[in-house]
Amino acid sequence: MKKLLSIALLTLVLISCSNGQTASSLSAPKFSAKLKELPDAPILDVRTPEEFSNGHLEYALNYDWNGAEFEQQIGSLDKSKPVFVYCLSGGRSSQAASNMRAEGFKEVYELEGGLMQWRSQNLPETTSNEVLPKGMSKQDFEALTNSDELVLIDFYADWCVPCKKMEPYLNEIANDLKSTVTVIRINVDENQELCKELGISSIPVLQVYKNKKITWTTTGFIEKEEVLQHLK
Repeated sequence: MKKLLSIALLTLVLISCSNGQTASSLSAPKFSAKLKELPDAPILDVRTPEEFSNGHLEYALNYDWNGAEFEQQIGSLDKSKPVFVYCLSGGRSSQAASNMRAEGFKEVYELEGGLMQWRSQNLPETTSNEVLPKGMSKQDFEALTNSDELVLIDFYADWCVPCKKMEPYLNEIANDLKSTVTVIRINVDENQELCKELGISSIPVLQVYKNKKITWTTTGFIEKEEVLQHLK
């Protein structure tokens, strides 16, 4: 039901200001500054519990946008007071914020670009045990790209819809061109520090390397035929 309402909810955002609502998407630095300005406002992380456990903003509450309890959870909040919302790259938080405004929330602030932009600005986050998973190191990454053959890197996430659409043809490329191309898929949730070091701030991202040098990169959904053009 939530997905069917998404388009209507996004339309409501455009008229929200005329209804006394604050519709605001803030860059990571401005979002951080606004958090300090409104220290008592709830911070909603609308990712899955698994994503949340891998790293989140301090004092954030995990209200999974795709979870069965989301509506009940936001129902406990004061709609007249400010609320902060974020996810990994901004898509789910935009839908959640639109839903909340439609439900009568007056002041909802979204983190533009989500945690990926937050991390690219080296802003702080935490986990339940205060230690962020490091995953693959940059040295490990450079070793993988140090090859005479072409190396196709795919930065993805399990929840990313465009990533899922591209996965089948990337598997085909890995099989059909295995004598000349090595395909490596890197989960951004499991490799947060690496993505920060490499400047990966959105997904999906494809990169082609040869002898450690990047020869091509693209962001967002792309068809198989265009990828193949860069693997010749």
